[in-house]
Amino acid sequence: MRDQADSYQAAFDRRWGHLRRARVRALAWLLDAPDLLDVADPSWQGKIASLGPVTPQVEEWLARLDHDPAPLDAALGARVHTRLGLYAEKLMAFYFQQHGRLVAHGLQVRASRNDTVGEFDFLLDAGPDAVEHIEFATKFYLLQGQAAQRFDALVGPNLADSLGAKMRKIVERQLELASHPAAQALLPRPVARARALVKGWLFYPAGSWPAMRGIAQEHCRGFWCSLDELDTLAADDFLILPRLQWLAPFRAASATWMMNRAQLAAELSAQFETAPSPVLVALVRQQPGSVVEEARGFIVPNDWRERAMRRVG
Repeated sequence: MRDQADSYQAAFDRRWGHLRRARVRALAWLLDAPDLLDVADPSWQGKIASLGPVTPQVEEWLARLDHDPAPLDAALGARVHTRLGLYAEKLMAFYFQQHGRLVAHGLQVRASRNDTVGEFDFLLDAGPDAVEHIEFATKFYLLQGQAAQRFDALVGPNLADSLGAKMRKIVERQLELASHPAAQALLPRPVARARALVKGWLFYPAGSWPAMRGIAQEHCRGFWCSLDELDTLAADDFLILPRLQWLAPFRAASATWMMNRAQLAAELSAQFETAPSPVLVALVRQQPGSVVEEARGFIVPNDWRERAMRRVG
């Protein structure tokens, strides 16, 4: 496992440790996190977007937003978000709108009243005569099997999908939406290009982070291990991360739900009896005035590896 002193969490804390509000930290992560996919790899056919470096102006904007989050709170609304993907999408919509790039968000295309063809996640300004179509995804996958199997060996915690399946759907279907006849009447300007913007974390069997073609070298990463392997983790304090805190590394003034190893083992054992799904856990340290994430990983039920092997084939 990568030295914690050289972890993404440490780098994020150095740059964004002054941000205290969870929503603003999540937005900073979306804007500044390394790309999940290698933009230059031919696997992606030139259809992967990248936001590029955060400018000093955007950094200052985030600091002001952390001081006064009212505009962001208003954009997110009073509704309690439960879907991580929708939460991340609304954060990005706020960013694009605030910076004058947003033409449309969540524009549905229907062939008829009861036949939805698809949806444009984002249409962004690309000049007076064109827009850019951006499909946005925030994904969390665990490597099960050999890295040589590539994208289908990266599976979702609940084994419902894989990176391979997700990207085939995006590239072959979703990015082609503008060519559908039903989309033509809706588009305010022609689509100059369509690309996918993919953020997320990949998780590897504890102790191994193999290089994979098509995956950005500096992507956000963590570990996964079974409940029986919990004793191998080099930490004393743990947090089970709520789903809406999966994006940015965790930091808070305090965390009343922090657990030691024995408490975590007991909690996960109880959870897995009724809901045998992997749980994302942060390894944290306490320091004066805050609790800070040092590493993260999925703890999986003891039979998850076998179930994942059947899923991957």
